[in-house]
Amino acid sequence: MSTRNKSISIYFHVHLVSDSTGETLVAMMKASCAQFNNATPLEHLHALVRTEDQMTKTLEDIDGKPGVVLYTLANPERRKTLEEFCSDNNITAISILDPTLAMLGRYLGASITHEVGAQRTLDSEYYDRIAALDFAMAHDDGQNVPGLKKADIVLLGISRTSKTPTSIYLANRGYKTGNIPLVPTAPLPSILETFKKPFIVGLVATPDRIAQIRTQRLVGLNENKATNYTNIDQVRDEMRQAKRMFLKKGYPVVDVTRRSIEETAAKIITLYHKTRSNRV
Repeated sequence: MSTRNKSISIYFHVHLVSDSTGETLVAMMKASCAQFNNATPLEHLHALVRTEDQMTKTLEDIDGKPGVVLYTLANPERRKTLEEFCSDNNITAISILDPTLAMLGRYLGASITHEVGAQRTLDSEYYDRIAALDFAMAHDDGQNVPGLKKADIVLLGISRTSKTPTSIYLANRGYKTGNIPLVPTAPLPSILETFKKPFIVGLVATPDRIAQIRTQRLVGLNENKATNYTNIDQVRDEMRQAKRMFLKKGYPVVDVTRRSIEETAAKIITLYHKTRSNRV
């Protein structure tokens, strides 16, 4: 009897709606669902929902695949829109921060707003992360290079050295991060030399690993023709030039070959603070 029950899974849709990365929602959902042996959530992450159009698209997705909605929304109007939609359509929804905030309010004897749909108290660190995420998206993959003068961290590296995911992770930690791809036929923007604030880091990896990742990417795009992009000799030359440039400029280097995104970011943060403390 018990063996038969274990083989039966209950599949259900879980919509995670956030105006940030949704990292907290994902962690909460996984921890909660782990307590139910036969429950298999079908995760739908709606992250960085910050406009009415994005909210409309999110509601359409929820309507098409109804299930459970977990959310963290700072904007009171979009929160109210989501709550009213779920209520009108008999969809179970919960703001995961509310119970904790209510408990803290009672414990501390602090008053909280009772305005319908209003987001509870958020600290400045939350808004710093939101600003950093906006910055990372606006300065990804060499976009708006002049704006990088306001960055905390700038990542350099050849294609497939995890620049974008590392930038997003650092942004979620509150660091305004941008990245610039190193292309064999294009020199590094000279304006970078005039920037005083950004901490510039070079990302490297073994050529074999880069070639493998590039090949997998092309396969995913149904591109099967051999090109210089995946040619191991070309990759070795790109990496050699990148390392030579990093050494010449005096940029610190982080090898991402055997590091997860979290480990790479942790290393960069350590180097960032070490450099900043040496300047004081």
